[in-house]
Amino acid sequence: MPEGLVQIGEVAERIGLSLRTIRHYEEVGLVVPARTQGGFRLYNEENVQRLALIKRMKPLGFTLEEMRDLLEITDRLTRGDEDPGLLARLHLFERAVAERADRLREQLAMAREFAEQLRRRRLNAPSAR
Repeated sequence: MPEGLVQIGEVAERIGLSLRTIRHYEEVGLVVPARTQGGFRLYNEENVQRLALIKRMKPLGFTLEEMRDLLEITDRLTRGDEDPGLLARLHLFERAVAERADRLREQLAMAREFAEQLRRRRLNAPSAR
C-alpha cells in the first residue's frame, strides 16, 4: 500500500464512522478516495480530515448540500483562494454552528430537567415508600 494511504477499515476505526456511512459519503461525492488496481479504496489524510469534518456537521443537522458547500469553501481556502466571498460564507457557517449548538444545549437542559422530574416522581410514588 502506498505510504500515507489507509484502507476504509482503518479510516472507520480512526474516526468512528461505519463502512457504510463512509461509502455513502463517497457515493454522494463528499470524499473521493484513490483506488487500487483491485478496486480497494485508499484514503489519504485529506480524505480522513474531510470525513471527520462531515462527522462533526451531521449531528448539527447540516444537509449534504451544506456539507458540500462547506467542503468547497475549505478546499478553496486551503488552496490559497483569496476570494473575500469565501470568508463571508465561512462566517455564515460559523454562525449556523453556534446557533445549532445553542439549540442543542437548550434541548439537553430540557432533557435533564425532564429526567429529574421523572426521577422525583418515581421516588415519591406510593410503591417507592
